[in-house]
Amino acid sequence: MGFDLERFIGKNVTLRDKSMFLSDIEANRERLIEKIKGKSVLVIGGAGSIGSSYIRAVLGFGPSELVVVDVNENGLAELTRDLRGRMGINVPEKYVTYPMDFSSRVFEKMFRKHGGFDIVANFSAHKHVRSEKDIFSVEALLSNNVLKAKGLLDLLAEYPPEEYFCVSTDKAANPVNIMGASKRIMEDLIFSYSDVFPVKTARFANVAFSNGSLPDGFLRRIEKLQPIGAPMDVRRYFVSPEESGQICMMSCMLGENREIFFPKLQEEQMMTFDEIARRLLGEMGYKVKECASDAEAVGAASLLKKGGHEYPVHFSVSDTSGEKAYEEFFTESESVDMDRFSSLGIVKEKPVPDKERLGRLLESLADAFEDDDVNKEMIVRIISEYLPEFSHIETGKGLDGKL
Repeated sequence: MGFDLERFIGKNVTLRDKSMFLSDIEANRERLIEKIKGKSVLVIGGAGSIGSSYIRAVLGFGPSELVVVDVNENGLAELTRDLRGRMGINVPEKYVTYPMDFSSRVFEKMFRKHGGFDIVANFSAHKHVRSEKDIFSVEALLSNNVLKAKGLLDLLAEYPPEEYFCVSTDKAANPVNIMGASKRIMEDLIFSYSDVFPVKTARFANVAFSNGSLPDGFLRRIEKLQPIGAPMDVRRYFVSPEESGQICMMSCMLGENREIFFPKLQEEQMMTFDEIARRLLGEMGYKVKECASDAEAVGAASLLKKGGHEYPVHFSVSDTSGEKAYEEFFTESESVDMDRFSSLGIVKEKPVPDKERLGRLLESLADAFEDDDVNKEMIVRIISEYLPEFSHIETGKGLDGKL
């Protein structure tokens, strides 16, 4: 009951006692009010960690209406309870949540009946590298992140919003996994609609303790007195859940058409997952017991249930497919503005993609998934033809085979 996750993240993960974006938000407060106050807002995937943080950030500037769509019915219920229970959050009178798929017929009916929205943000996406374990998971990933996203954009084109935002990832810069490549394609996809309505996105790092993340898994394991597993050679940038919503809000409201926002983070701010686990266990009063294998750690966990204070862990070298050795927010070929904001950099002057070439890619992917004999290697080849910078790392091992 005494564990404060927000305080732990600031002290031990991001190494910041307040949001890195506060000064830029304050400097642009009047502009944010102008963009948001009195506007209707649609948030797709709003029950997730980033989507819900975006909602909390936007509600501080007085929208007149908020509609949240997510397939996670329980997550929507918790979102509502959280918003209603927070001091200083003003939930608009016109507030409704819909447990539905954004690519479904019922979503289209709701959207058309409403007549569109002033501000639309889409957070519905596959975000894990583990989502490329086989051809079925690859199809689900690309369908959600790219193919179904096009259907949403076509619908938005009938009722153009004032602002459209869709979150990307740092892994879209020189991608080495299919998830990152799907986000890179997604960037081209939304930019191809930039002549119809303004489109913006953001690439940022890991969100500390976001739903389904490895650090979030540490909490779940400790709750169940199960061993912890983590790579000890993977260094990553982290932002807090609050910061994740703020960067998305600023990109959506303050960015120009076809711009990509990213946080200004320094290499010394990177953190390894095993170090986060060590600090978390220490915060909770445990000593770390290092084991040589997952099996040894599982066996040692039985002692925890007898009141032991040595927590079994297995820290290993990363050897799974698609794991990038380093993080980057932009490529050498992209034009970057580092001066407009104190805490944010911007990839600017992105060209409008070749719509015919992009259309051929989407058609090739859709056709491939109609073939019962399609495999992961074929999809990698199709993507590589469109993204020459895509250098897929395949080891034959996936994260589902580890703690």
